[in-house]
Amino acid sequence: MNSRRLWLILLVVPPLLWAGNALVGRAVVGRLDPVELSVWRWTVALAALLPFTFRSLLLYRRVLLSAWPAVVAMGVCSVGAYNTLLYMAMHTTTAINATLMGSGMPLMILILARLWLGDPIRPAQLAGILVSACGMLAVVTRGDAGRLWSLELTPGDGLMMLATLAWAVYSVMLRRFALPVPALTLLTAFIVVGLVALTPFYLLGDGHAALSELGPWEWGAVAYTGLFASLVAFSFWNHGVAAVGAATAGQYSYLIPLFTALLAIPLLGERLHWYHALGGGLIFAGIFLATRRKAATS
Repeated sequence: MNSRRLWLILLVVPPLLWAGNALVGRAVVGRLDPVELSVWRWTVALAALLPFTFRSLLLYRRVLLSAWPAVVAMGVCSVGAYNTLLYMAMHTTTAINATLMGSGMPLMILILARLWLGDPIRPAQLAGILVSACGMLAVVTRGDAGRLWSLELTPGDGLMMLATLAWAVYSVMLRRFALPVPALTLLTAFIVVGLVALTPFYLLGDGHAALSELGPWEWGAVAYTGLFASLVAFSFWNHGVAAVGAATAGQYSYLIPLFTALLAIPLLGERLHWYHALGGGLIFAGIFLATRRKAATS
């Protein structure tokens, strides 16, 4: 199995872990401030990563400093903005609305990759995005298209759109500025930048005053988001973008609502329904359609 095909398979991992992240984000609403959760999440990630990447960070400091505008922009968009905005959105919007607002990510990435990188937009890619979008709609509307007409827009929907745009910009920049730096070292640099950007908002808020009152559930949420939804998911995503391109990787974001629904079955006691199978089948069919043609012609 070649490297590209391997990463087409492994790109399933980040959406699975980020689906868990979305559930955690909803579960701690009212217990952890969004900025507080982001800061402690990335602090845990940095503490786990830095012992292994500190020497490499020093070794590649000149490369990172020479491209500091790109490093800062990517760190702010990914570590600083995306998940913080997502957590904030969960306070004022529903899971369905948030998922629908985030559904534009593959198309955003595709358009940005075309404008910024000159990547061609292939008919198979557009077809795959549409097929996967239908699958995503089947999952979030529970097979009832009428639910779309009853949606009410909230401030959280706007925050989710900003989060989606931030992640799309980050994904395309990751390919545009392919720095000759080991992936984990680059991720460490992004975390440092993101934490620097978040710290003023954290200090100005009042969430840090309640840290002594956090219980095992809250710290468990921080540990999961810091280790799995951050280190593991970001590492797989960054490698995947480098291997298959931002546009192809972006389509895997349609798996997040599917995995969120499936995780809710064992964790929240929900039941498996026909629309889960239909939506999952369409999402995977769209991914296969968008990637198969490219593999055949490359």
